[in-house]
Amino acid sequence: MVRHLQSEHPDELLVGPDTGDDAAVWKIDADQALVSTADFITPVVDDARTWGQVAAANSVSDIYAMGGRPLFALNLVGWNKDELPTELLSELLAGGQDIASAAGFAIVGGHTIDDPEPKYGMSVTGMVHPDRILRNSGLRPGDDIILTKPLGVGIVTTAIKAGAATSTEADAAVASMVRLNDIGARLAVEAGATGATDVTGFGLLGHLGRMALESNVSVTVEFDAIPFLPGAVDHARAGVVPGGSRRNLEWGVEFLDAGAHDEVDQLLVADAQTSGGLVFGIEPAATAGVLAELDATGHTAAHIGTASAGTPGIVLR
Repeated sequence: MVRHLQSEHPDELLVGPDTGDDAAVWKIDADQALVSTADFITPVVDDARTWGQVAAANSVSDIYAMGGRPLFALNLVGWNKDELPTELLSELLAGGQDIASAAGFAIVGGHTIDDPEPKYGMSVTGMVHPDRILRNSGLRPGDDIILTKPLGVGIVTTAIKAGAATSTEADAAVASMVRLNDIGARLAVEAGATGATDVTGFGLLGHLGRMALESNVSVTVEFDAIPFLPGAVDHARAGVVPGGSRRNLEWGVEFLDAGAHDEVDQLLVADAQTSGGLVFGIEPAATAGVLAELDATGHTAAHIGTASAGTPGIVLR
């Protein structure tokens, strides 16, 4: 949720998109606004440095989802010093630094606490133009809906923990999670998008569904157009689905018209993502060019549907 900052100057307060996490937007002048957000996660992979990369990419994603660019961050760490060696902590923080270097922002400090369950993430501050903030409420009738990363992270990481995922499947999931959303954000802004969010814990159903409700539009999603990570569909059909994805479907079913799609298809759309891609709306004339640039930069992106006037929610075709 986006916080309203208390100030004697209410014209400086901006309401940004609800990206699923606490965030604040503070207007500096006509051309600059600060965006601040925080996020952290428990381990999703065994390798500490890779976990650090995933957590950092996940934390900075909210800045990109608003159309901004990150400036600096603070590390947020929960660490069990009685059970975990400091060498692993060093690797974890090195992973965070890998992402900061790739994204061009500075890590200027942080805070560590004793915690029986390890956690890592960042508080990130960025910059955005006040007139070009991407908002949850910004989808427009006629927009094409673009998804910049494949779905299935929750399912594949669950399969990894169960020893059911292949190395190819695991590698593809990690590569997706550590990929930054910077290019997607830039292309969305350049294409004139006004509505965007990142796809994280509430899945595509939750995040895009929330956008549809707040934008007062109906979004038709073509299931066959959605890209999925290798193995995600097979594991879902074998019953390997995280509890979070099931809870997402239970919550989102009230605004989902699933048509002829069975529960497995619905769970795939509701799958809880870690460091997922962006989903945004653009005018159809811009779609081919945006997808071509995403493809050229290594993204597995797709035009997955359209927004139209109608009962707010998601229609799955």
